[in-house]
Amino acid sequence: MTWLIRHLQALLGALGRMVRQPLATLLTVLVIALALALPAGLWVVVSNAAAATGGIAEAIEVTVYLKNDVALARAQQLADNARERTGVEQVTLTTAEQALAEFREFSGFGAALESLDGNPLPHVLNVRPARDAAGPLEVEALKRYFAAWPEVELVQVDTEWVQRLAAILELVRRALGIAALVVGVAVIAVIGNTIRLEIDSRRAEIEVIKLVGGSNAFVRRPFLYTGLFYGLAGALLAWLIVTAAVLALAGPVGALAGLYGSRFGLVGLSLREAGVLLAGGFGLGLIAAWIVAARNLARIEPRA
Repeated sequence: MTWLIRHLQALLGALGRMVRQPLATLLTVLVIALALALPAGLWVVVSNAAAATGGIAEAIEVTVYLKNDVALARAQQLADNARERTGVEQVTLTTAEQALAEFREFSGFGAALESLDGNPLPHVLNVRPARDAAGPLEVEALKRYFAAWPEVELVQVDTEWVQRLAAILELVRRALGIAALVVGVAVIAVIGNTIRLEIDSRRAEIEVIKLVGGSNAFVRRPFLYTGLFYGLAGALLAWLIVTAAVLALAGPVGALAGLYGSRFGLVGLSLREAGVLLAGGFGLGLIAAWIVAARNLARIEPRA
């Protein structure tokens, strides 16, 4: 009970000192919040970019062109065989008649097609890989599998833009990791410098506490709570900043998506992601306060 009371006293004392200096506290918390909002905002951008594209797996499609002499019954049998292969999610058969009808409707050369003796278009299989089989190696293996069929004329996979998108998202994710590391160091520096200044301003008080038998752990406790409060407050304000930015952009983004026939809506930080942000602020504040307090308090000893 005594231990709990001491901790409660240190907690309330640290909170009271922050409240008695509202401007300094607000500026420090604002700096921390802006620093933490940077990686959090980047994470929201990456998450929404991945959601807007519908996922890499859904964008990849393998187009298998059969030879012109392949009968429709054989094409349907090949489609069934393709559906049974591991790593294939969906197979759609476009018959030669369907392809010719679509070409006549959308190409603008309907009159010219009337002069042809027959249908020059083949049956086509549109194959969509499963999500767990949409990597470059898996798609290449799927392409070789279909190319080995004697009834196949050509296998086409348009994955260059998908690979570019994946490379861009991976680049942003790595940049996010670097930004998070840099921001973490910056937050530790800001909180640490604030704690150091407070220790210097209370040097005489600390000397008296040590003179009457107070240990370094006892003296260090309120400074740890101060760093903890700064980290939590900064993380909470960063979450509010990111949420406000998402709400401000949700309308224009939704309107733009509607022009392209999409129902995409901008999504902010989830509860889990917000929890990670708050935990990060908590940890950074505690680490900064511990490092600075342990280093500076050990140098302060009562003067004779």
